[in-house]
This record gives sequence, C-alpha cells and structure tokens, in this order.
Amino acid sequence: MEELIIEYQRELVGTVVCILILLISRFISIKAIRKVGKLRDIHEARTRLIIKYVSVGHTILLVSVLIFVWGINVKDLGLVFSSVFAILGVALFANWSILSNITAGVILFFSFPFKIGDRIRILDKEVPDEAVIIDIKAFYFHMINDHGEQLTYPNNLLLQKGVVLIEKQVHLDEDGTGIL
Repeated sequence: MEELIIEYQRELVGTVVCILILLISRFISIKAIRKVGKLRDIHEARTRLIIKYVSVGHTILLVSVLIFVWGINVKDLGLVFSSVFAILGVALFANWSILSNITAGVILFFSFPFKIGDRIRILDKEVPDEAVIIDIKAFYFHMINDHGEQLTYPNNLLLQKGVVLIEKQVHLDEDGTGIL
C-alpha cells in the first residue's frame, strides 16, 4: 500500500487539492445563489433548483480536471469523448427545446423581475388573459387565470415574448391553485 501511495503521490496530492478547491468554490457559489435568492425574494424551491445545476457543473468540472491530473492518455480519451459527444449531439439536437428551457430557467432566476404571486399578461395572441404565476419550474411557468384555468408556459418563450406586470404579489390560497 505504501508503494502505491509513494508511486502516485503527485496525483493524490493533485486530487486532494482539486477536491478542496471544488468544495470551497461550491460553498461560495451556493452562498452567493442563496444571497441572490434572498435579496430578490425568490421562492426557495427555485433557489434549490439553481443550486442543483451549479453542483452538477462543479462535478463535471472536477471530473474533467482529475482526468488531466491523473494523466489519462488524451488520444484514447479523445476517441471516447468524440464518440460520446456525437451520440449526445444527436440526442440533444432532438431535444434542443429542453436545453433552452433549462437555460431560460437559470436566466430567469438571476434577472427576471417577476415572482410567484405576481399577476402578468404575456403579449402573445395564444395567451389572451391575465394570469397569476403560481409556480416556476425548470422547464415551465405555471399560472392560473381569472377563470380558474391552469396555464403552463415554457420558460424560453417567456424570454422571447413581451410580459406586462399587472400587479405584484397577488395572494394565493394555501395550495397555490387559486386566487384569494
């Protein structure tokens, strides 16, 4: 066991340093996201969703750095990655709207002026009524109009269409499905 540790001492130290840097970076990122969520009074579920996205990004970055720390043959790795990316490229091209909705969800978290409980009108002929935002998910906005109909609207279209803020913080009933 000691021989193994001595032989791979440089890689083990590099791994420990990378993991420590990742943990510190992740801690700082999560603190910053929670602070932005609190300052902008963003719903806790939305904040946790963005934290999950950031954690996955940190993990992917850590794995990428560790591949280089351990000196894995880049030619062999290139062949594996090119094959994986070719398959993912075809799959993601087929599902590009899912990625655009997730990206729009992250953008909406950091820069969107509307919150759960706000009454809005989307300037889209297919959504003629005003509605109250009852939930914001990774892919969709969930709203309820004055007729009690629940509407689901994709995040990426919300960024593309004009939105009018009618009233801030309309009071919803306890289960969030109706207006008081």
